Amino acid sequence: MTKKQEYKDDYPDKTLYIPGPTEVRDDVIEAMCEPMFGHRMDRMTDLYTTIVEDTKEFLGTDNEVVILTGSGTEFWEASTLNLVDENILVPTCGSFSERHANVAERLGKDVDRLEYEWGQAIKPEDIRAELEESDKHYDVVATVMNESSTGVRNPVEEIGDVVAEYPDTYFVVDAVSSLGGDYVDIDEHNIDVIFASSQKAFAMPPGLAICVVSDDAYERELEKDSASWYGGFQRTIDYYERKGQTHSTPAIPIMLAYRKQMKHMLEEGHDARDQRHREMAEYTREWAREHFDMFPEEGYESQTVSCIENTQGIDVAETIEAVSEEYDFVFSNGYGSQLGEKTFRIGHMGEHDLESIKELTDAIEDVADL
Repeated sequence: MTKKQEYKDDYPDKTLYIPGPTEVRDDVIEAMCEPMFGHRMDRMTDLYTTIVEDTKEFLGTDNEVVILTGSGTEFWEASTLNLVDENILVPTCGSFSERHANVAERLGKDVDRLEYEWGQAIKPEDIRAELEESDKHYDVVATVMNESSTGVRNPVEEIGDVVAEYPDTYFVVDAVSSLGGDYVDIDEHNIDVIFASSQKAFAMPPGLAICVVSDDAYERELEKDSASWYGGFQRTIDYYERKGQTHSTPAIPIMLAYRKQMKHMLEEGHDARDQRHREMAEYTREWAREHFDMFPEEGYESQTVSCIENTQGIDVAETIEAVSEEYDFVFSNGYGSQLGEKTFRIGHMGEHDLESIKELTDAIEDVADL
C-alpha cells in the first residue's frame, strides 16, 4: 500500500529536459497568481475568448479550438466517443499509439492495429492499403504525430492526404508532445481532430487540453446517438458560440498562464518557433550520432524529443541521477521495460534553445566520460 510522503518546501530547482512537463517562463508562472474570479463572469469570457482566438491565430487554422481543463489524452476518449460507431484503425509504433488503441478497445470499439516495430514510422502507403483492402468501413484513422516513447515523428501530413480520399473516414491526430514545437498545416492536410497538452511544446503548466476540430468532425458528432459529455464537440463548441466560456468550471489560474504564454508564442511566430525546435533537434541528433546512435528510423526523427540508442552501454539510470545531482539538469530514461536502459531521451521543446541543449549534452559527456 502506498504511504504518504509529506511534500516539503526545500526541493532544489532542476532544469527539465524531459518529454514534458518542460520549463515555464517566470512571468507565465506569475500570471497564475491573480485574485480568483468567477467562471461565469465577463472577465472569464474575456480570458477564454482570448486564449481560444490566439490559439487559432498561432496555429493558422480556421477550424474550431477547444481548450479544456484536463490532460490532452482526454481527447483519446472524446474523439473516439464522438466519431466512432464501430471500427477504428490505429497504427501502432510505440507506447502512446498502443495506448490510444487500448483506450478505444476499453470504450467498446472494434480496433484494428497496423503494427510497426518500435522505432519505425507509420507509412502512408500502408494506411492506403488498409483502407482499400479491408472489408470493414473505418470511421476513424487515429495516428500519433510524435511517438515520444521512441522519438519517431510520423508523417501525419501525408497520412492526412491519404485519408482525405475516403470522405466518410475521419482523421484524428495525437500531437500531445509536438504541437506548438513542430509546425503542421492542420487545415491543408485533412486533420479532423488534433490535440495537445499545455505542458509540452506549448511550455505552460500542466492542466489544459487543447483540441482543434474540423467542421466535418463537428457535423459527424451531430449524427451520432451518443458522444462524450465532457469533451463533446457539440457541447463545447456550441457553448463557446453562445457564451464565450467553457461548459464546466475550468482551471482559471492555468488559463491565465496560457494567455501570457500564448502572447509570447505569437510574438515569436509559428514559423520561427518551428525553426528553433528544428535547430535543437538537428544538434541533438548530431551529438547522439557522434557518441551513441539515434533509435528512430532515419528520416523520421522527432523535432521535440530525441530518443537516443545506448550503444555505449552506459548506466542510464546512474547517469541521469549524476547529472541531476551535479548539474541540476533532468533528462529521461527510455520509456517502459522495452527501452528503459536501451535508450534515453532528451526533450528539446518549449522555451529551450540551442545553448541550453548544449549545456545538457556537455553535462552528459562529463558525467559519462564520453
